[in-house]
Amino acid sequence: MQKGSLTLILALLALFSQAQPDRWQQRVKYKMDIDMDVNTNRFTGKQELEYTNNSPDTLKRIYYHLYWNAFQPNSNMDQRSRELGKISINNRPDWDQRVKDRILNLKPDEIGYQKIQSLKMNGVEQKFTVQETILVVDLSRPILPHSKVTLNMDFEAQVPLQVRRAGRDNPNTGVRYSMSQWYPKLCEYDYEGWHPTLYVAREFYGVWGDFDVTIRIDKNYTLGGTGYLQNPNAIGHGYETPGAKLTVPNTPKLAWRFVAPEVHDFMWAADPEYKHLVRQVPNGPTIHVLYNYKENDAKNDEAWNRVADAAVEVLPFIEKNFGKYPYKQYSFIHGGDGGMEYPMSTLISGPSLGTAFHEWMHTWYQMLMGTNESLYAWMDEGFTSYAESLVSEYYAGLHGGAQTTHAAGTGPAKGEASPENIHKGAYDGYFYLVKSGREEPMTTHADHFETNMAYSIAAYSKGEVFLEQLGYITGASVRDAVLLDYYRLWHFKHPNVNDFIRVAENRSGIQLDWYREYWVNTTKTIDYGVDSLYQQDGATKIRLKRTGKMPMPVDVVITFKDGSKELHYVPLDLMFGGKPEETPKMNRTVYQPWKWTQPQYEIQTKKPLQEIVKVEIDPSQRMADVNRKDNLLELTW
Repeated sequence: MQKGSLTLILALLALFSQAQPDRWQQRVKYKMDIDMDVNTNRFTGKQELEYTNNSPDTLKRIYYHLYWNAFQPNSNMDQRSRELGKISINNRPDWDQRVKDRILNLKPDEIGYQKIQSLKMNGVEQKFTVQETILVVDLSRPILPHSKVTLNMDFEAQVPLQVRRAGRDNPNTGVRYSMSQWYPKLCEYDYEGWHPTLYVAREFYGVWGDFDVTIRIDKNYTLGGTGYLQNPNAIGHGYETPGAKLTVPNTPKLAWRFVAPEVHDFMWAADPEYKHLVRQVPNGPTIHVLYNYKENDAKNDEAWNRVADAAVEVLPFIEKNFGKYPYKQYSFIHGGDGGMEYPMSTLISGPSLGTAFHEWMHTWYQMLMGTNESLYAWMDEGFTSYAESLVSEYYAGLHGGAQTTHAAGTGPAKGEASPENIHKGAYDGYFYLVKSGREEPMTTHADHFETNMAYSIAAYSKGEVFLEQLGYITGASVRDAVLLDYYRLWHFKHPNVNDFIRVAENRSGIQLDWYREYWVNTTKTIDYGVDSLYQQDGATKIRLKRTGKMPMPVDVVITFKDGSKELHYVPLDLMFGGKPEETPKMNRTVYQPWKWTQPQYEIQTKKPLQEIVKVEIDPSQRMADVNRKDNLLELTW
C-alpha cells in the first residue's frame, strides 16, 4: 500500500471515529397494509419486514413484541398491577390508577390481542410460539452476520378497550382509537443481546429503520401520527395541499399511506370527530394538532390552539439548546391516557402545555437518543423532565410569566441563592423518596421496582436532578454544551449511561465515573454541613463536614458585614479537575481537592471572624443535599 493512500485512509478513519461512536446497530424496513373494521374494532394486517443483521453474531432465533396481548385477564400486566395495589403508600394503593384491576374485568370483545396467522422468512414458513406478549421464532435457517432477510407476516388484532396507552373508546377523551404498540414489532438485538421484554407496565426499545404503512379505514375518520402522508389530495381531512384539487375516491374506506424514515416505532390515532389544526414553523416542520371537537366549547378550542401556537414559539429555543428537530412534521394528538411519546407525534389526553412540552421533548430523549428505556428510564424521563422545565420557563417568559432561575446556557444563580429553582419540584420529589425509605438504585429494571412510586420518582425526579446537579459539578455552561455534544454524537443511535458520561468527560475535562457510580448505581446520599469556625494565625478557619456517603465538590459562599462575598471552591479528588469559574464578579478561591475518604476539610479567609455574617454551602441548591439545615450558618454579632 502506498504511503499516501495509507495516510488518506487513516485520516478518514479518524474523521469517522469522531463523527460516529463505534457500535453496530441492527436495521429494519417495515411495509404494512392494514384493513380496519370500525364496527368490530378489529383489523387484519400484512407485514413485510426487511431485517439487516449488522451484528457479528449468527442469529438462530428472533423475537417480536405482541403488546396488546397484555390486555387480557391474568396477564403479567394485570397481575402485576393488582399485586402493587395491595401496597399502600400514604393510604393509597400503589397500582397505576389508570390500570388498577380493570384488565381482569375486560369482556371478550373488550380485550386486546395480536394473533399471528403465518410467518415466512425468505418465503419459507417459520415455526413460532407465543409467550403472552412475546412471539418466539426458532428460525429454519440462521441469519448470518452482515446479512439481510425478508420476513412476511399475516396477522389480525383486536383493539382493546382503553386501559393503558393504547386502546379504543376512552370515556375521558371521547377518542375512538389510540393506536400505539399496535403491530407485531421486532425486538431489539444489540451488543448486550436480545431484549424480549415482556409488556408488564413499561418501557420501550426499538430498532432503527423506515416505515411504509397503509391504513384502510372508514372514510369519515381523520388520522394522525408518525410519518408523512403520501396521498394528501386523495384523503383531504385537512392534509390537502393548499389550492390543490381533491381526488377523494367515492368508496366506504380511504387508504391512508404514511412513510416514516429513520424512526424506531410508528403510532397512529383515528376519530370521526377530530378537528385538525395546522401550523408552520418558519424554515421548520409542520405542526399538526388533532383533537376531539366539542361543539360550542370555545375554551377547549382555545386550549388546543394554544398548544399549536406554543409549539411554533418554543421550537427555536429547543433546537438551540438540545439539537435540531430532524423531521418535517410533528403531531400533537388527542388520545391515550395521559401523555405518551412516539416518533414525530404524541398522544395527550388534554391540552396541557406542560404535558405537550414534556412529550415533545421526548423526541430528543428517546425518539432520537434511543436508550433502552427498561434499563435507563431515567435517561428518558429524567432528561425529558429537565428539558420540559426549561422550555416551560422560556414559554412563560415569552408570555409575561415570572422566570425563575435560568434558561439553558446561563446556569441557576451562578453560586447565589435563586428565588426559585425551576427544578425544585424534582429535588423535592427525590428528597421525599429518600425519606420514604423506598428508594432503589436507578439501575433497577423499570418493571422490577418494588413500587410504582419508587420507579416514578427515580425515573422522573432523580433523573432530572442528575442533569441539574451535573451542572453544579461541571459548571452549567459546560453541562449545556454536553447536551449538544450528546445530540451530535448519539442521535439516531442507542446510547447508554456510559456513553453519556464519556461525552460529559470529554467536554468538561473532568472524570465523572464516580458520579455515575454513586448517583445511578447506589442509593447513597449527599449530606455536607458547616461544622465550626475559629480564628488562628490571623485568618478565619471554617471546618466543613461530610456526613453523607456520597462525596461531592463543594461551593461555599462567605458573606461579610459590608455586604461583600467570597466564593470558596473545593473540588473532589475523584474528579481530577474542577469546574470553570461561574461567578466572575465574586472572588473565588480554589483549593486542593477534598479526598473522598476524609470526612472533614478546612477552608479559610483572611478577614476576621467578627466580620462574617453568613457561611453557606451551595447557595444555588443544585447539590441534592438531603439535610440542608446545616448548610447555612448565620452569625449575629
